[in-house]
Amino acid sequence: MVQIPSRRTVLSGLAGTGAAVIGFDPFTRSWAAADATGAHGPLAHVPPLDGTLATDAPSLDAAADDYGHHVHHRPLAVLRPGSVADVVAMIRFCNTHGLPIAPRGQGHGTFGQAQVDGGLVIETPTLAGIGPVTRDRTVTVGAGVKWSALAKATLAHGLTPPVFTDYLELSVGGTLAVGGLGGQTHQHGAQVDNVTALQVVTGAGEPLTCSPTRHADLFEATLAGLGQCSVIVGATLTLVPAPDTVRHYLLPYDDLETYLDDQRRLAEDRRFAYLEGQVTADASGAFSTAVLEAAAYGPPAGPAPDDTALLDGLRHTASGAQISDVTYGDFLDRLAPTVAALKESGVWAYAHPWLNLLIPGDSVAATAGAVLADLTEADLGAGLVLLYPLTGARLTTPLLRTPDDPMPYLLALLRAVPATDTAAVDRLLTANRKAYDTVAAAGGTQYPVGSLPFTRADWRHHYGAAWPQLAAAKATYDPKALLVPGRGIFQTT
Repeated sequence: MVQIPSRRTVLSGLAGTGAAVIGFDPFTRSWAAADATGAHGPLAHVPPLDGTLATDAPSLDAAADDYGHHVHHRPLAVLRPGSVADVVAMIRFCNTHGLPIAPRGQGHGTFGQAQVDGGLVIETPTLAGIGPVTRDRTVTVGAGVKWSALAKATLAHGLTPPVFTDYLELSVGGTLAVGGLGGQTHQHGAQVDNVTALQVVTGAGEPLTCSPTRHADLFEATLAGLGQCSVIVGATLTLVPAPDTVRHYLLPYDDLETYLDDQRRLAEDRRFAYLEGQVTADASGAFSTAVLEAAAYGPPAGPAPDDTALLDGLRHTASGAQISDVTYGDFLDRLAPTVAALKESGVWAYAHPWLNLLIPGDSVAATAGAVLADLTEADLGAGLVLLYPLTGARLTTPLLRTPDDPMPYLLALLRAVPATDTAAVDRLLTANRKAYDTVAAAGGTQYPVGSLPFTRADWRHHYGAAWPQLAAAKATYDPKALLVPGRGIFQTT
């Protein structure tokens, strides 16, 4: 269980010209919100908290932005909880006053998913406890823990979470709310497929522990449930033995279909622990060349890598192959230099109207080819294209909607254009919708972390046979439909 610290009263908010101030009134034993003129606002009588409730302009402005940098909804307040009890108290307060709620991890959404207009943003990074590793190879952590911090903690025990997203500086709660896909997914499923229990606070403000045998409906509605039924405050995760070293392969291809066929072969025979790949433009500007990225884990997680066996039968351009041995920690954090460079150059602050699609494997060459044929280097900007296989049998979480295919492929258009170029952003949102329609017509779905205009009818189609399950859980656990309105799944306005 996530530990709840003893309660204490904390003054929160920042005083300043025009800024709201929230303080505790010892005579009424309640919190009072006042603007610069002293008039009480909608946050009067907020309950005592262990953490802070910020209403200063910088906090609200930051909560009205995300990694996408092209959607902005300003909340009324930002909760930085000092305990799970704070989350309970404020969700109950919001139910009383009809205020919408959105949990926020590292703010890496790209389409305002963790924003809320005139409501409460719950920032989870303060819920960052990491419990002991158990004998059965599990660990319980707070929702705000970054995967990078969790990896360091478990590696001290020779263990690791089985699946990572490529970028490690995301929160556990944030990725479990959407799915958590990565290069290990073909072997171990998504991050949500490796959870044994969740600690949550429902949309009605009830703290619960759920698992496959306890409140199973809530457990299934929370994992990859896009925050619609509960706020994740903690999770119990499975662990596997970690390697000491990794052999890392970058294998170039000059033909897209050959690349896809080789990826399929590798996913089917599971010879690599990690399997991804990036599609690149050739000299003509067409996205028809690729680099297959793979990794083999060495002892004690696996045998010493054998290049001859691992590369047997592959049709990459052998002269361009790059093979290196790195520590497991360095492999997991391999994007850190790239991220630092993007921040230094200013590209990190660009708009990111990303698109993430899941394509049936039996039509991936034609379907991905059609999407890529419409893609120009200008449309991608400073971004990149990922294309790699998953394994359908290992994707078992009901609300992680995937194509009905034994080996779907993830196609991610990770676009990056200047945030000031609003015309380009609008054009790319339209292009995202066109690409989605192409993939949906082939039986594909979206992986909902990108910037894709979606109606409520689109969401019903997306969830398909799982829609009644999600709708029933929503009615039970968030009856006022206050959680995560930015998704537009249940809200009618």
